[in-house]
Amino acid sequence: MPLRLTAEDQQLLDGGSGPGAQMAMRIVVRLAEALEAEQLLTISGAHVDSCLYHGPSTLAFAERLLALGASVKVPTTLNVSSLDLLHPDLFTGDPKEAEQSRLLTECYKGLGGQPTWTCAPYQLDERPGFGQHVAWAESNAIVFANSVLGARTDRYGDFIDICASITGRAPAAGLHLQENRRARRVFDVSGLPSALLDSDWLFPVLGALVGATTGVQVPVVTGVPGGQPEHRLKSLGAAAASSGGIGMFHMVGSTPEAPTLSEALGGVDPLSTMQVSLTDLNQARASLSTATGLSLSSVCLGTPHYSLDEFAVLVPLLSGRQVHPSVNFLVSTGRGIYHELQLRGWLGTLEAAGVTVVVDTCTYLSPALTGGTGPAMTDSAKWAYYAPSNLGVEVTLASTAECVNSAINGVVTVDESLWANG
Repeated sequence: MPLRLTAEDQQLLDGGSGPGAQMAMRIVVRLAEALEAEQLLTISGAHVDSCLYHGPSTLAFAERLLALGASVKVPTTLNVSSLDLLHPDLFTGDPKEAEQSRLLTECYKGLGGQPTWTCAPYQLDERPGFGQHVAWAESNAIVFANSVLGARTDRYGDFIDICASITGRAPAAGLHLQENRRARRVFDVSGLPSALLDSDWLFPVLGALVGATTGVQVPVVTGVPGGQPEHRLKSLGAAAASSGGIGMFHMVGSTPEAPTLSEALGGVDPLSTMQVSLTDLNQARASLSTATGLSLSSVCLGTPHYSLDEFAVLVPLLSGRQVHPSVNFLVSTGRGIYHELQLRGWLGTLEAAGVTVVVDTCTYLSPALTGGTGPAMTDSAKWAYYAPSNLGVEVTLASTAECVNSAINGVVTVDESLWANG
């Protein structure tokens, strides 16, 4: 069935709201046609990844929209930049690229985007509610919105995100539609040790396994105690969206569309059920730990951006301790969280310990590893997945506590007991 446009849609497409909105609408319509959507739907907000500099075309596109008089129609948050705008001295890359990145951020502010510069817009004061349609880019934000908030967004990429924001419209397709939100593959973790099921450390590793096994289908995890906190769900989703291509997951008893396994499946039998074992998890963990030996150059946390709950775990681990002088310890977060760290006195504790808090960007994207390109350590499966190719570093994936202890000792220090087969 061909795409049906409303009178308002056609008016945008015909240029009635100006050439900038017309350009954006042409792109939204072409996407809808490619997805075989029957109509467009109204969105209440957007999160734009296009503000991250990936080369001249990213800047040229934004400048073109701005020159044509485009502006956002719905509240629009902006994803990370390519550099820490508050601490530009942390950037160690090409000065020309830094300048292009700055120009790009100015363009998106000129289009009406909110200068939030965070990959975790769900940690802002305002976030979409259950059932609200939005157009979010940034893989971890997409999976969190769909899974944890119960909002509805498809996987939007660069350029599409800002076009949806300018028009206020998106294709009625993908994860916007109820039939595509039903779980297709089951991951049963009930056979895992209780100590592991109650550990933050489980979730990035399980997410890496789920993503690599599921691909782009919607998975459901069962066997984890209900009522899991957001930082654990965030960690699982970010890992699964990196190792696979998922835009949504369910966790029975913890995510809003999965009060029971049957409801997550929509009453339909799954395509497969996997009884997750320690062996499976150890293989997933090993696939993201490319470093060998005990040498350590950097510790990088905060991918996605650390929340206050995560800092509440990290700060006591570092209080009264000192990072080894050979280790560069970086934690990424958003500006709002950074301000709260200042108010609580936590920033002073972290800096006294030798930790650098990075805002506006992420350390697997931006050349901020001033400690060099030696082996790195992280508690983020997403960072571990992307950093080897982006930065050319070897990585050890470990728990937050292990990352801190390693930074203090100056060498990789891990405890394998949680992952032992008995």
